[in-house]
Amino acid sequence: MPIRIAKIAVSAATYSIDKPYDYLVPEPLADSIRVGSRVSVPFGKGNRTCEGVVLAIEQSSEIGSLKSVLASLDRENVLTPAQIRLALFMRERFFCTVYDAVRVMLPAGLWFDAEGRRKANDKTVEIASLALSSDEAEALVEAKRLRSPQQAALLDLLCCFDSLPVRDMLVHTGAKRSSLAALCKAGAVELGEREVYRRPKITASEMRPLPTLNESQQQAFDGLQALIKDDKANAALLFGVTGSGKTSVYIRLIDSVLQRGQGAILLVPEIALTPQMLETFSAHFGEQIAVLHSSLSIGERYDEWKRVKRGEARLVIGTRSAIFAPVEDLGILIIDEEQEETYKSENTPRYDAREIAKYLCARSRALLLFGSATPQIVSMYSAKKGSYHYFELKERFNEQELPSVEIVDMKRELRRGNNGDISSLLRDELQSNIERGEQSILFINRRGASKLVSCGECGFTYRCPNCSVSLTYHSARRRLMCHYCGYSQRVDAACPSCGGELRYIGSGTQHVEEELHELFPETEILRMDTDTVAPVGSHEKLFDRFRSENIPIMVGTQMVTKGLNFENVTLVGVLNADQSLYSGDYRAGERSFSLITQVVGRSGRGSKPGRAVIQTFTPQNQTILQAARQDYEDFYSSEIELRKLQNAPPFADRYTITASGAQEEQVEWAIRYVCDLLRLSAAEIPGTVVLGPAPLPVVKVNNRFRHRVNIYGIDSAAIRKAVSAAVIECSRDKRFRSVSIFSDHDPSD
Repeated sequence: MPIRIAKIAVSAATYSIDKPYDYLVPEPLADSIRVGSRVSVPFGKGNRTCEGVVLAIEQSSEIGSLKSVLASLDRENVLTPAQIRLALFMRERFFCTVYDAVRVMLPAGLWFDAEGRRKANDKTVEIASLALSSDEAEALVEAKRLRSPQQAALLDLLCCFDSLPVRDMLVHTGAKRSSLAALCKAGAVELGEREVYRRPKITASEMRPLPTLNESQQQAFDGLQALIKDDKANAALLFGVTGSGKTSVYIRLIDSVLQRGQGAILLVPEIALTPQMLETFSAHFGEQIAVLHSSLSIGERYDEWKRVKRGEARLVIGTRSAIFAPVEDLGILIIDEEQEETYKSENTPRYDAREIAKYLCARSRALLLFGSATPQIVSMYSAKKGSYHYFELKERFNEQELPSVEIVDMKRELRRGNNGDISSLLRDELQSNIERGEQSILFINRRGASKLVSCGECGFTYRCPNCSVSLTYHSARRRLMCHYCGYSQRVDAACPSCGGELRYIGSGTQHVEEELHELFPETEILRMDTDTVAPVGSHEKLFDRFRSENIPIMVGTQMVTKGLNFENVTLVGVLNADQSLYSGDYRAGERSFSLITQVVGRSGRGSKPGRAVIQTFTPQNQTILQAARQDYEDFYSSEIELRKLQNAPPFADRYTITASGAQEEQVEWAIRYVCDLLRLSAAEIPGTVVLGPAPLPVVKVNNRFRHRVNIYGIDSAAIRKAVSAAVIECSRDKRFRSVSIFSDHDPSD
């Protein structure tokens, strides 16, 4: 047999030494080791055993003495050649190792625990089936009906079905296991096993016909369907005001793709949105849907992945990681609410699902559709210059007007003696809604009760011992918490420094909820934030309660701003609207405009007209005025000019290199070294600018200091190579052993 050399991506290889390593394939393993399968190999001077994935198999190697593969870990290959190419693309694009890319592509159930056992195995149930013909079985039923009624009941049930789960048979008939054993011994029944899927719960609904489209929806659908039939890679932006019926267009497009025998992926930004989306889509596509998101159990996620891989589910709906679903012959990939930051991973590998989507659609010659009422500035710029096809839905589907909006100056409220979170106008509007039996949503982009607790006499403020931030007060348990590392402690009765009176400054969802209870003591109020939706599926239960029980008021964070459709919601209140305007990020205006516009759009989606109240301390702020008018075009015009002055995306791409470590002096030393390397490289790349180094806005998180360098320039292989080289050079330098160095493309922080 000829020599076989496996090119393997090894899990123990860091980014600075990541490459395909050559291993000899032993003859006993020759048939079980294939491209795309995982193996166990020795690595490094100590021959430490670690996992690897086979990228290619060749007949020769330039290395003289090779180590051998120790074992094969898979019965069949878990990665296709297309997925291996995707992993290589991710390494180059997102500065990660190939193995890091593979890890995020495969479900957690396929990986192994510390003892080498698979985290999830195929679930099977015991099945009983007839070993006789139907006539023989029926005759035996009559013969046993008097002497062995339990055996007769079991046989009678099996005569009606080809096979049944044993457990269900015994429960249904009340028979004992011994009766079934007697039938097996007599040769009348055979036992076996059948694989079953662990499926997430999807709210059942009757199958419905495809939605009827209005004129503007039909025009968008016709244009997008033509792009699908074009059989080449296309990208399009569907811009539609809130409530314009983008979902109906998605359904019709997906149906046309499935009718062609192709697959589809629909990404949504939040797990909280998937139940509502699933309920809508399951009414049209039934068992063809697979759902993938991080709130599923390991077994459910593994089984949903298997259904997709086997072609049993051709429509995948999920959050960011669903982009890696092994859909064959992809026809359309839809990214709903494409402006959301949740499509960008903050952990290694720091991938952007939108970039992965572009790659997949280019390789599959599929349609990539971005949908939003507030698209990214970058996406709209691409549409206006012709890189994306552009379609627009200008009116709401039910022909209702957009909500009327009132802006309240909270400085004036303070002068009137109202120092609460609810303005007099919003209080009156809430009272009117309660009296009419209509519902209201209040949005504030901070959880907890108070932003900080401070002493009015000595100025003492509670701060996290692990992070450079103040602690947030949570009134439910009277605890102070850090929202970065999770540290918590009880609040003191008086200032621990001087004994003075403590003051609670700033507001969050808990504080607003308490104020609402004081204003409307007889009214039920529902709170939606990460403190109330921690258990799996609890967000779905809360939304169901809000709808079915007609709860008058729901107050929440970002999870109430998008994708939700409650017909009885006629009032939206935005509290502290200018909170996110001054973060220092070039996207601050874009984020604020999107949040306000999206949450205002939750109002008036049914037959009743909607209203909104925006509370702000800067009522003349241009972004807030544009959001109040729902005027995206005006916002885009002003924002694109600002981006041009800043040389920010879309006029230049932004890359970052971050250094983190326990000793700030070491971190500063390392990041200055990186900065010097980058400036040398940037001198040879036209239009490239290096800014920094500088500490991050929150410089210390979990006892690690963080400093960063920013690189602005036109995206190219040259700039990515320079960034990669700087990371590798610094990582290999022994002076910086205690410092972690990583790079990213346009991070959200």
